[in-house]
Amino acid sequence: MNANFIDYVKVFCRSGKGGAGSAHLRREKYIPKGGPDGGDGGRGGHVIIRGNRNLWTLLHLRYTRHVMAQPGGGGGKQQSSGAAGKDAIIEVPLGTVMKNGETGETISEITLHEQEYVLVKGGRGGLGNTHFKSSTRQTPRFAQPGEPGQELQVVFELKVLADVGLVGFPNAGKSTLLSVVSAAKPEIAEYPFTTLVPNLGMVSYRDQQSFVMADIPGIIEGAHQGKGLGHRFLRHIERNALLLFMVPSDAEDIKKEYLVLLNELQQYNPELLDKKRLLAISKCDLVGEGDLEKLKKKIRRALPDVPCILISSHTTMGIVHLKDTLWKMMNEGD
Repeated sequence: MNANFIDYVKVFCRSGKGGAGSAHLRREKYIPKGGPDGGDGGRGGHVIIRGNRNLWTLLHLRYTRHVMAQPGGGGGKQQSSGAAGKDAIIEVPLGTVMKNGETGETISEITLHEQEYVLVKGGRGGLGNTHFKSSTRQTPRFAQPGEPGQELQVVFELKVLADVGLVGFPNAGKSTLLSVVSAAKPEIAEYPFTTLVPNLGMVSYRDQQSFVMADIPGIIEGAHQGKGLGHRFLRHIERNALLLFMVPSDAEDIKKEYLVLLNELQQYNPELLDKKRLLAISKCDLVGEGDLEKLKKKIRRALPDVPCILISSHTTMGIVHLKDTLWKMMNEGD
């Protein structure tokens, strides 16, 4: 999945030029001096963005450097209008944000299936000479040219749409948890930064229900300033309904690690702190039976306002309780 997960592409878009209006004069056998009868030009094609819930990545746009809509057709005689240029449609996954490639300004965001947004409008068709006839000008021999198309350098950024986002330092056990609770097959190794792109997993729940969990690459201090993988992955957290913080049981200071993670999110976007949060202490198979209760009490004292669950992905300890808690938190009223 990693090689195919593309969450950032830049595309040059150009809409179609409008068709020229016609300056045709009516000339028939018995009407040698007929008036103007030139039709209008057709509008140029738009560049349109359309949401597609079956896409998970921007991979299909990876090698698309240019997207160009067709020009409109010219007007004809007998006031016939030119055909509109064919629109160019770009399909994107839900959660895609379009930004101006030069200014960085956000243009729009696609969050619904089949939602459409006209990214670059086609040029208007020119008016035919019939529009310029007047009492003083009976046979205008001119018409309007069509408007030129517009150009725009567009950056497409994907924010993963998931119900639960996993937040933790590298090597907190997030990928291992995802592989245990879902069918996802993330790359797992005993060293930091194995996860360089978000892994998505569908977590099966009771009564054939399910929810989506995203393992977001490990945070390091200073991520909000762009250190490490920085903004590139923090944006994926914005779309999650609930944040599952993960701190391993062998961390030197669990409270400190949790607060550093929280601070990174706050510095990046304070609104992230409005989301529901749950803390999972991972790798609890490393803790002796008798010490689990002590660990639980210690965390309760240190972080009294944070709901906390002890888990082990290797022994599956606490995993059912974790899924139940996540489900309840996602579905209870705000």
